[in-house]
This record gives sequence, structure tokens and C-alpha cells, in this order.
Amino acid sequence: MSVSDQPRRATFVRLPPDVQRPFQVFLNSVEQREGIDFVVRDGTLVFERDLAKEELGVGRWTSMVFGIAGSYGKNDTVDVVYERNGRPSVASKFPFEVAG
Repeated sequence: MSVSDQPRRATFVRLPPDVQRPFQVFLNSVEQREGIDFVVRDGTLVFERDLAKEELGVGRWTSMVFGIAGSYGKNDTVDVVYERNGRPSVASKFPFEVAG
């Protein structure tokens, strides 16, 4: 199977109920464009790629605290900037659901 024949995976990020348009979406601090980087379906951001959170076990966390090892795992973050009650607001560190 070539790379182009592999099935596409998607990552879903549910928006908080108070997020209304217009809003901005950032992935790892880089602004994303609706229709190009993600789409919105039923209050959910859909990214047509894998996003991941690094899971730190006790050993890895301990080695980082003592400076033995750094954190080099994949740790994506999604932030949404929107207006709530007339004031700018940021929602961040959403849980991901991966399907594919």
C-alpha cells in the first residue's frame, strides 16, 4: 500500500457550548484556517490529521523533574480565541478524539 492509499484519519475537538462565531483556532500556537486546516461540524472542530497528547508515566515525569530527560514526545494543543460577554476569551487544552 502506498502512502496515498492509506486511509485518512481525523481528530475531533469538541468546542465548549459558549463558543460562538467568529472565533480563531490555533494548533500549537499557529493559527489554523477553516476549510483548509479544519472544518466545523455540529460544534466540533475536525482536523483531517492525527493530533496527539504526550502521556507521561511516573518514570518519564520523574526523569524530567530531575533534569535527566526532556520532553520530546508529540504534544499537540488546540486553543480557540472567541468573545464571551463582549470580552475576549481563550479556551485551551482540549481533549482529542481520534477516528480513522
